[in-house]
Amino acid sequence: MADVVVLSKSIVRPDGSDSDRVKIHLTPWDLFFLRSEYPQRGLLFPKPDPETDIISQLKSSLSVALHIFYPFAGRLVKTENENDETASFLVDCDGSGVKFIHASAKTVSVSDVLEPVNSIVPEFLPRFFPANGVKSCEGTSESLIAFQVTELRDGVFVGFGYNHMVADGSSFWSFFNTWSEICSTGVDRNKKFPPLLLRGWFLDGIDHPIRIPISETVSPSSPVASSSLLQEKLFRFTRRNISELKSKANGEVSSDDRRISSLQAVSAHMWRSIIKNSDLNPEEVVYCKLLMDMRRRLNPPLDEECFGNVVGFATATTTAGEMLGNGLGWAALQINKTVGSQTDEGFREFAENWVKDPKIPNHVAVSNSVIVASSPWFNVYGNDFGWGKTIAVRAGPGNTSDGKLIVYPGIEEGNIEIQTCLSSHVLEKISADAEFLEHACVV
Repeated sequence: MADVVVLSKSIVRPDGSDSDRVKIHLTPWDLFFLRSEYPQRGLLFPKPDPETDIISQLKSSLSVALHIFYPFAGRLVKTENENDETASFLVDCDGSGVKFIHASAKTVSVSDVLEPVNSIVPEFLPRFFPANGVKSCEGTSESLIAFQVTELRDGVFVGFGYNHMVADGSSFWSFFNTWSEICSTGVDRNKKFPPLLLRGWFLDGIDHPIRIPISETVSPSSPVASSSLLQEKLFRFTRRNISELKSKANGEVSSDDRRISSLQAVSAHMWRSIIKNSDLNPEEVVYCKLLMDMRRRLNPPLDEECFGNVVGFATATTTAGEMLGNGLGWAALQINKTVGSQTDEGFREFAENWVKDPKIPNHVAVSNSVIVASSPWFNVYGNDFGWGKTIAVRAGPGNTSDGKLIVYPGIEEGNIEIQTCLSSHVLEKISADAEFLEHACVV
């Protein structure tokens, strides 16, 4: 086990102050994540010059970035309504600040992260993240985003976790890109950044704050014994792999349906291969859930830069027998159709029905499901704090489940990498599946 030593813990607050103390009301899609753990990600960087005070630079630039992206520096506020035994939540942008941990792991090298034994994500990696086990509902006392900077023998790992009720991946990476830019170019308090475009309340006919039964706001303890049976491994799809899968998928469907995208083809390949190697009975129901950015699908559409959580779930459903009885194109078409069915009308109808009987899921995952999260279009490898660009990206603990796929761009343009969490026996089988490896490789 790697020796990770915490050197300091502090709170970084936004630079300056604003006269207006903004309060953000939460939508049904925000509240859907109330019991979810903070999603966590981490970037690996080269080692900076020994004379560079990276912690001071990171904290001062983070303070400026938090002044721009001020919701992250706030806290969740819970109000209990005794008259009807419900609770309401909002985000108070009060400038309380964010958790910042400085740690050291001098026995770990960059190669230990990039080239682990048997290509399995190493057991020490979770110790590089700052919000293990923290759930969104704990944002009343926990910071809404947290950071851990761990200095390795020959590199630096910047780990982070954030409250999904406050922001989705699109908003988070916009923040992170801005932070790294400020740090690399030097803190200039006179430099003007565009004001943050907040997602306003766009649900006409739905009162806010939304009231939720108290029973739905309590996070039950969840069994963790099964997590020991899960392992994670990264698979890479090259530009050529992706092109071949997309061509194959579109070649297997009718001319009217040839709109299958690269990500849909890759997701279908992963889904089919996982089901194939899971030893399921033909009649068992299987799912593929995709987290989707809904900004441009709303009517009127929201700006792409709009800050907040605006994701929805698209779910393709079939049986193991039907899946394996058909080809890649058929599986990709199921994903394509469910993605295409995500409309403004459906989004709003879900909200209107949900507020009548709010239910907060304990887990997003269900049995025999594959969940595709994150995006190959996020700007991950363009981040540079001033001592070199990102070497690699890794996902940390948070909503870990059998079938969770974290998708990111590869370091080579046009590639896609997927951090795959599966039962150890399924992961072992898929890693030796010649049909699967024809279009993918183990990182």
